[in-house]
Amino acid sequence: MRKTVCLIGRPNTGKSSLFNRLIGEKKAIIDDLPGVTRDRLYGIVNYKDTSFSLIDTGGIDLENATFNENIRLQAEIAIEEADVIVFVVDGKEEITSNDIAVRDLLIRSKKRVIVALNKIDDKVHEDKVYAYYELGFDPIIPVSAEHKRNINVLLDEIVHDFSPYLTEPKDEAIRFSVIGRPNVGKSSLVNALLGSERQIVSDIAGTTRDSNDSRFTYEHQDYLVIDTAGMRKKGKIYENIEKYSLIRSLKAMERSDVCVVVLDAYAGIIEHDKHIVSYALELGKAIVLVVNKWDTVQNKDQAMKEWKKKIENEFQFIPYVPVIFLSAMMKTRIHTLMPAVIKAHSSYTKEIKTSVLNDIIRDAVALHEPPSYKGRRLKIYFVNQTGSEPPKITFHVNSKSLVHFSYRRYLENKIRESIDLEGSPIILQFKNRGEEK
Repeated sequence: MRKTVCLIGRPNTGKSSLFNRLIGEKKAIIDDLPGVTRDRLYGIVNYKDTSFSLIDTGGIDLENATFNENIRLQAEIAIEEADVIVFVVDGKEEITSNDIAVRDLLIRSKKRVIVALNKIDDKVHEDKVYAYYELGFDPIIPVSAEHKRNINVLLDEIVHDFSPYLTEPKDEAIRFSVIGRPNVGKSSLVNALLGSERQIVSDIAGTTRDSNDSRFTYEHQDYLVIDTAGMRKKGKIYENIEKYSLIRSLKAMERSDVCVVVLDAYAGIIEHDKHIVSYALELGKAIVLVVNKWDTVQNKDQAMKEWKKKIENEFQFIPYVPVIFLSAMMKTRIHTLMPAVIKAHSSYTKEIKTSVLNDIIRDAVALHEPPSYKGRRLKIYFVNQTGSEPPKITFHVNSKSLVHFSYRRYLENKIRESIDLEGSPIILQFKNRGEEK
């Protein structure tokens, strides 16, 4: 398992800039998702021989009590999940009462804390470090997220006691997580699949929170279902958890091959549903959409048409994902779920012959030649699959700078027209001929 690191601090210390600097470039699979706006909360950092999950949190501001209660809650959850905490402070300002409030929170956590003294753009201002020892933490590392200064020094400190990251050896079980915002019926759905009341089910949003793994067999194949709203956690129970349960859901998504995203037929689609789907996509997972509580819907045939249209509009960035309508509570149409999971997993692990791919792309180019740019035109010499889970297709070209996003989308559509990849994203990668892998 990856270690978890969280960034915490008051507002305007540059946490988001540092977060973006640490995770580096966005994954190619999610360059731009139309219809989804969100701040990045979670990412994967690969550094030297290790890899860790990075959580960003909102700035804690004592002057805004109502807002701060929610942000503080988010921070406490992130701190609980973290192995290492990076306390981000503003090196251009003196220590504030908000910094002290964050310090007190971190001292109580008893976690390893590194202070990142941000906005130290040159060596001249490094002596400001000494004033910050008043916070009581060591080490304090002067960095500049904006100018990339001392980022590797900070990373070395973060990972100094991390073991080399090794992917978990996979057993024969297919792993899928049941994710979604609270009270959409995730636990009821897992219960219906398992045929037993193994999860706590309640009408109160956020009643259950830890992810819970359950094994079962379906048609002679072993499955591991990860319920992201598992058994009630002993000890402190966080209220108003729904906005921040995403942190634990993300860790469950990471361990999955397929993410079953549950929507609420009664409540409809909200922005948070799209956020959850976009994170599953960013992690490169196969996806199945489930519209649950179908028993609450009148005139089901007409409603199904309307829901399909809604999903087409709201989830336009995943037109390849299957949609299942069921009622977990009433156990109606439950039989439609597992075939969709199996199909999505098959797409996710699919191996495509090189000759087949080249035939598809040759025909696609003949039908619609790449547009020219400043007198130059994209040439595709050769195409092959260079990875799976999800499938990664590499195009060897004359100049990848000539690849327009609309032509990239056209090529993906042509691949999907010829090869059934329902439920799974695919990654298209372009390399100049002769470029190193």
